[in-house]
Amino acid sequence: MTKRVLRRLLQLLGVVLSTAVLNFALLKALPGDLVDVIASESGSVTADYVAQLRQMYGLDRNAFEQLLSYLGRIAQGDLGFSFRFGEPVLGLVLDRLGPTLALVGTALSLSVLVGVLLGIAAARRPHGALDTVISALATLGYSAPMFWTALMLIVLFGVQLNWLPIGGLRDVSAGHAGLRLWLDYAHHLVLPALTLAIYYVAVYARLSRASMIETLAEDYIRTARAKGAGEARVIFVHALSNAVLPVLTMLGLQSSALLGGSIVVETVFGWPGLGQLSFEAIKSRDIPLLLAVLLLSGVLVVLTNLLVDLLQGQLDPRVRARLAIGGQVQAADAAEAA
Repeated sequence: MTKRVLRRLLQLLGVVLSTAVLNFALLKALPGDLVDVIASESGSVTADYVAQLRQMYGLDRNAFEQLLSYLGRIAQGDLGFSFRFGEPVLGLVLDRLGPTLALVGTALSLSVLVGVLLGIAAARRPHGALDTVISALATLGYSAPMFWTALMLIVLFGVQLNWLPIGGLRDVSAGHAGLRLWLDYAHHLVLPALTLAIYYVAVYARLSRASMIETLAEDYIRTARAKGAGEARVIFVHALSNAVLPVLTMLGLQSSALLGGSIVVETVFGWPGLGQLSFEAIKSRDIPLLLAVLLLSGVLVVLTNLLVDLLQGQLDPRVRARLAIGGQVQAADAAEAA
């Protein structure tokens, strides 16, 4: 198990390095650079001043030299300096990481839990009344644009009912501390997390419904029922571990889309996370900041996929069997070589 995790981490290190190179190449391919933005904001500037800025930011070197310098700084933990915010990029990114992890983690947990439960409820009576209602709601949630969902939730719960705050991380003027402060964080998290989760609840509900219907038709499920197992035991003990595997696979694939969706949600709700930070970096062409956000997002996606792979290995007996056979073959080869 440990060797497998280490092997996967080495593979993922290569993926992160490739992501860093690709991000750098794509952003360098765009017209204009940081000096152009500074020059345009400063009004009329001389050619000497522009050349001085390019030398100061290292933009007078060729693209390959800039790439090597960028990778070298990453290896040392230096992600550059943000001219827009006037401080090191690493501190900016780490400050925004917590709110984004809270938002994405809450939305992800909520969408998987609710989506799988709705899928199970719909699969118990395929094409019945409950299945029809759940499928209709899933289609509505799947087809509604995220910004429209956000605006409707703001109008309903923030303006009409006045139950929930419509922006920010917390109420600064209230001066909460301790438990009240965390409850204030949670209160402000409800609408952004709900907006981000609704789309994925619909996706996971449809996926788990189809998977559960197929699993409930398997022979081992009929055997369990013939032995007198109750419906709850059949579903949650015998069927769920197999039916949830496609959901886990989709979870790994959609982790990047979830981070992308957080840009819209954080912008609409003024949630101070990585998504809002990347939006500000794009507007101001703050390339070092944008590269850092993209790199960190890539690392988060890679780690999420690693966790999904490990979880699938624990839940799927076929994966466990392949790993056991692989381990026996390696042990036999090592013994033969000795």
